[in-house]
Amino acid sequence: MAVDERVGTRTAELQAERERLVARGIATTPIFVEHAHGARLTDVEGREYIDFVGGIGVLNGGHTPERVVAAIKEQAEKYLHQCYSIAQYEPFLEVCRRLIACHPGAGPYKALLVNTGAEATENAVKIARYHTGRPAIVCFESAFHGRTLMGMSLTSKVMPYKKGFGPFAPEIYRAQAPYPYRGIGTAEALASVEALFKSQVDPASVAGMIYEPVQGEGGFHPATEGFVEGLVEICARHGIVYISDEVQSGMCRTGYPAAVERWGVEPDLITWGKSMGGGMPIAGVTGRADIMDSVHPGGLGGTYVGNPVSCAAAIVALDQVLDPAFQEQSRAFGDRLRARLEDVATRVPAIGEVRGLGAMLAIELVEDRASKKPSAAIASKTIEIAPPTGCC
Repeated sequence: MAVDERVGTRTAELQAERERLVARGIATTPIFVEHAHGARLTDVEGREYIDFVGGIGVLNGGHTPERVVAAIKEQAEKYLHQCYSIAQYEPFLEVCRRLIACHPGAGPYKALLVNTGAEATENAVKIARYHTGRPAIVCFESAFHGRTLMGMSLTSKVMPYKKGFGPFAPEIYRAQAPYPYRGIGTAEALASVEALFKSQVDPASVAGMIYEPVQGEGGFHPATEGFVEGLVEICARHGIVYISDEVQSGMCRTGYPAAVERWGVEPDLITWGKSMGGGMPIAGVTGRADIMDSVHPGGLGGTYVGNPVSCAAAIVALDQVLDPAFQEQSRAFGDRLRARLEDVATRVPAIGEVRGLGAMLAIELVEDRASKKPSAAIASKTIEIAPPTGCC
């Protein structure tokens, strides 16, 4: 079904209002949601869709989970906001307790709650710089770390995220990330880090190194065997704080609370967000207690960090993430999904590769498998003709 065929009377009315009221810079689809539950959403025309996006990785537990909704209602009747810097509340502690339990390793760890994944990135960088007294941050090709100034500076994709928004934060250095389909394996990627230290930045000036164990926006690139372990070794050798960005890959999207657990490493800091709130806005940073406690009192915080209603939702969502049965269900679903996608790939020459970890999977569409030339046209057409359920 072509996109323009989805525009009914009510959708057209709302779209006209959108053009009048909403900033042009927010790109979106021609769908206006009426309600949603589980993996399905229904638009204002009554058409039902299978939601493969989940609010961009925010709804690992589905739309409107009953226990999350109940917790939100219960907390809303008690108090909506306090500001943790002014008056403390128990739900904040309970979220920190559960988030720390998601951090691989024995610890001791501590946690900081914030509002968004981008804000988690900002704070992880602040903490790493404060702890080390160093200015530089190393990031990687295909990275996405948010839309704030630091987030954009660390992100490697110019369009649409960085175009026209410079100048960017200084002391950002970028190395190569693994991309085996295009000839970049563990050895090549690790060598690029060492080359960076020779040609661009003294490792003694580097505060932190940040990497997504499955690069989401960059194309669902999982770390290759030995790469994360190699990064951790390099960081330990030079006194660099290793930051694992789990904003997209965390919360059992890959079958683990933190995707980096797959490689058996214990990051110094981890950034969290998206699905940790079950659909409510909340994010966080966890890390070694000595690193987290480096910052002076008052150096971290914010008006809305760890909002009580978001905390109530996060408690329920995190309990699900920490449930071994849920983790196993996620891994089993990922295995089934990969098998199905690989089967489709045997019949569709435009699928160059199936990749990812757990249920966080993607296909790369190419013009032909020999040249491996990416095909934006095929990708766009695939999205365009994907029909709402019951309409084909």
